[in-house]
Amino acid sequence: MERVLELRVHGVSNTPPDQLLGLRPGPGGDGAQPGLVAGGAVTGFYRASTAGRDDPITVEAYSWGQLTSGARTRRDVERALWTLLLPFTLANVALYARTGIPADPDQERWASRSGITAWLIRLFCLSLTATLVLTATGIGVDLIGWQCVGPDCLGHLPGPWEFLGNQWWGEDTRALAVGLLLPLLLLAGLGLVAWRTYQYEAEMPAEPHPGQDGFPIERPEPLENPLQDPTFWNGEGQLRRAAVLHLCTGAVVAAAVPVAAVIIMDPPRGPRAAVAWGTVGVLTTVVAVAVVALGRPWLTRRQGATPLGRWSAAVALLTGLGLVGTFTLLLLPDGPAGRPLSAYRPPTGCVADPGIAGCRTDRSLPGYDTAVAWLATYQLLLLVTIGAVNRSGRRALVGPVAGSALLPLGVAWIERGLPGLPGAPDGLSVWMLAVPAIAVALTGLLLPRTRPAVPVQPLGAYTDLAWGGRAPALIAGFGWLMAVAYCAGLLYWVSDRLDSRADPSGHSRVVPPLAVFWAGLACVIGLVALLALLVRAGVLLQSLRRAEYAALTTDGEGLSAHDRRRCRDVSTFRALHRLVGEHAARLVGCYATVSVVLVTLCCAAALSRSRPSPLAPSGWQTVVHWTANQGDTMLGWLPVVMSALGLLVYRTDTVRRSVGVIWDVGTFWPRAAHPLAPPSYAERAVPELQTRVAGLLALPPLHPDRMDGVILSGHSQGTVICAAMLLQLPRRWRRRIWFFSYGCQLTRLYGRVFPAYFGPERLRTLARALTWPGGHVAWTNFWRDTDPLGWQVSAGERDVPVVDPEALHPTGGEVADPPIRNHSGYPEAAEFIRERAVVARLLRRAVPSPRQRVG
Repeated sequence: MERVLELRVHGVSNTPPDQLLGLRPGPGGDGAQPGLVAGGAVTGFYRASTAGRDDPITVEAYSWGQLTSGARTRRDVERALWTLLLPFTLANVALYARTGIPADPDQERWASRSGITAWLIRLFCLSLTATLVLTATGIGVDLIGWQCVGPDCLGHLPGPWEFLGNQWWGEDTRALAVGLLLPLLLLAGLGLVAWRTYQYEAEMPAEPHPGQDGFPIERPEPLENPLQDPTFWNGEGQLRRAAVLHLCTGAVVAAAVPVAAVIIMDPPRGPRAAVAWGTVGVLTTVVAVAVVALGRPWLTRRQGATPLGRWSAAVALLTGLGLVGTFTLLLLPDGPAGRPLSAYRPPTGCVADPGIAGCRTDRSLPGYDTAVAWLATYQLLLLVTIGAVNRSGRRALVGPVAGSALLPLGVAWIERGLPGLPGAPDGLSVWMLAVPAIAVALTGLLLPRTRPAVPVQPLGAYTDLAWGGRAPALIAGFGWLMAVAYCAGLLYWVSDRLDSRADPSGHSRVVPPLAVFWAGLACVIGLVALLALLVRAGVLLQSLRRAEYAALTTDGEGLSAHDRRRCRDVSTFRALHRLVGEHAARLVGCYATVSVVLVTLCCAAALSRSRPSPLAPSGWQTVVHWTANQGDTMLGWLPVVMSALGLLVYRTDTVRRSVGVIWDVGTFWPRAAHPLAPPSYAERAVPELQTRVAGLLALPPLHPDRMDGVILSGHSQGTVICAAMLLQLPRRWRRRIWFFSYGCQLTRLYGRVFPAYFGPERLRTLARALTWPGGHVAWTNFWRDTDPLGWQVSAGERDVPVVDPEALHPTGGEVADPPIRNHSGYPEAAEFIRERAVVARLLRRAVPSPRQRVG
């Protein structure tokens, strides 16, 4: 008997196998149970214990959810800590939001729009690693090794750190060498965690041998979608090479902080100069190699398990030489002339006697505050450049490049003067030039969008590019804001713990960078803006709800009070469906615009090196200072809150269905831009699903497990996994597959944000790949107008609307109202069952033929 398999793939909610299979417990807990038929405890394929080999349609469930959420185990804690790496995840996702990516990766050139944007995104990812390392360096080198002097401060640290207060360690820069170990240990931990997760990228689908199934070897199909690249889900070699660059660059950034401070305080002479400038040369070489390598094919192309190569070994060797030179320089005594380096440090005994000279002076490590401010500013300019180039092409480089060049020239003119130019006028501050310079760069985001040479109409309403083609900058920008929030909160928390002053309004002995102060102020303003955005979303939801309720009650004369109440419930879900599909992207864009203005002002204030005094006679400075402190306190708790939320995402279904969507969208994509991000579950799920489908279809005709056809049934995020797998599957297997998608986000979410993979033309590629020889598209999409995450596709497949709820009141003797299923329960709908029966008959035919009408 010809058999058909319906293979169901769940979404982000990690639906248990028994619910996927539609099993219900009988009286006393008896009844059919799910049984593992392939795979393992983490990812497995399940069938009901009552399933027989003679069943015309066998239902099988693929459970992949424990890759991102699982049982209450020790591993959940480790996965919750991955939530802290969400900034790296968002930066990595930005690479896939580019427009104009060619279908064949070998055809992408560095000078093209997508090539330049990819290089800029990888540079931004590298700078994001530098942000984390610079924060750890500030804690170890500046706050602990430099500003924290005396047992009264060092006693607040866990562990035996009091030895740093001894006379020998307090002289010269020996304490900085100890503080430098903190960022290096952090990098070692990140590298170890990343290295352990590369087994996902090492997995490839096990394609049945052509000689076993009787099919000849097929010619490779021309690539029409980047997801068809056979190495898309296998980038182990690329990841290892990129990780070497990130870890080595991070080590260079950490070493550069104390080296720059030593050169600023005491320009080296003699043998000490040879060590110092030789170290600077080596560190600069590593950064230069990394910047160039990020645009080279050997790093940007996913080519499977390729070795690290000579360049990676050379970068690692140079980094090791630079660290040796750094520690040597820090352990050498002061230069023969000039002021002793210990004189630059804060004096001891300030707690007992605040009147000691220098106790009320900012004695932070020279150059560190400046480095933090300039890094943040140029990260903002880099984000602007990414958005501008992705939107308008290479011509958009003019504004950001001009702003990036004018800003340092303007600061140098104000602070030191420029040759051939008159001195800066009195009263001219750095922020007065910083804001216009950044504004010049922002003009690149306002240029007209570059249209494709051959216009492609959107699939339908609200399916055009999200945020006008600025999606990579917006996604990476939110990751950057979260990273800055983490780092600012951590620096403030450590400095506050080390500072044991008796008077809260007095001058702090341990001072974090000035950028931390402005980040706290921006946090409060950003939260107020977010609250206003939520209020606006609530007003929109109520307006849409009223419109939907009016449409449902058009014939109000025949509706009872019970029916009107049910109409109100249904109108709420329909309004949420419209809010997400029609207004969510615009609301996020509005908040991004507010964030850009806020960050611009904060960067300008940090560059100006001005800080309102809490003891100033003017009241506004006191208010600003108090608000910034409250914001920094909230930022200090942010990593704890994110870790707790991450743990709830993994262990609580309710939180997972609402918050886990963002996480699963981010970790779906491979780590091709940031190698230290959490691993992609799809790098294991897609090859496993491909192996299972091809393996069942390739069995001999008389084999008891052979399937003559497969209905690939994907729900929500499972739809995306199925689509990615179908584009990887050889043509001979696709001809025996029918694709069911429901709760589908391929148009208004993935298609708008990731147009190169799920945009209008690329979705039509998927439809063409599923077209049978007779010309019919073997793809059915089910959707509800009460589903906030499911919409029509209109790419050539069949769209089937599903009525929800089935009725406004109980029918057939039932006493309970028919449930409003919104995003769940599609396989139980009458439309789904009817469509599945017709498709199963078509798949059982020896030669599939197109149908004229279904249902």
